[in-house]
Amino acid sequence: MSVVVPRLETLRLVLRAFSPSDVEPYARMMADPEVCRFLGDGKPLDRADAWRQLTQIIGHWELRGFGLWAVEERETRQLVGRIGCYEPEGWPGFEIGYALAREACGRGFAREGVAAALAYARRELGRDDIISLIRPANRASIAVAEHFGARRTGDVELFGAMTDVYTYPLSA
Repeated sequence: MSVVVPRLETLRLVLRAFSPSDVEPYARMMADPEVCRFLGDGKPLDRADAWRQLTQIIGHWELRGFGLWAVEERETRQLVGRIGCYEPEGWPGFEIGYALAREACGRGFAREGVAAALAYARRELGRDDIISLIRPANRASIAVAEHFGARRTGDVELFGAMTDVYTYPLSA
């Protein structure tokens, strides 16, 4: 089986499959403590762990038929993050997740990419129940979720830390 990862384009971004050329920029992004402080256990990844994480992202597409896209800035063609649909085994629900490189933050890329991922999840995957799992101190990600009408509906423990569940309304 080999899933073809759909390509989504927005005004400034391309959401596409990860490729071997993404390993180095992804490893640099995931080595940044600022990028990782609200992800997983909050610690940056070394190159080997970033590589393993990419294999998990690629495998998620194969096993679920959806997943996280590589986010490329159209103008520069540089990898600036990951955004997409995520629901590995044992996860609290179907999630829209996102992480951007530090230099891509504050430019509206998260909102732009999340809008595309939400539309895809609703239109192509027929998903009604969509969440984002966000650490309480991650004000920027909370603002993105709330921009689309998501509201805090509970919390779960993930990677040893309490994490808020934000649920998107059907109209998002």
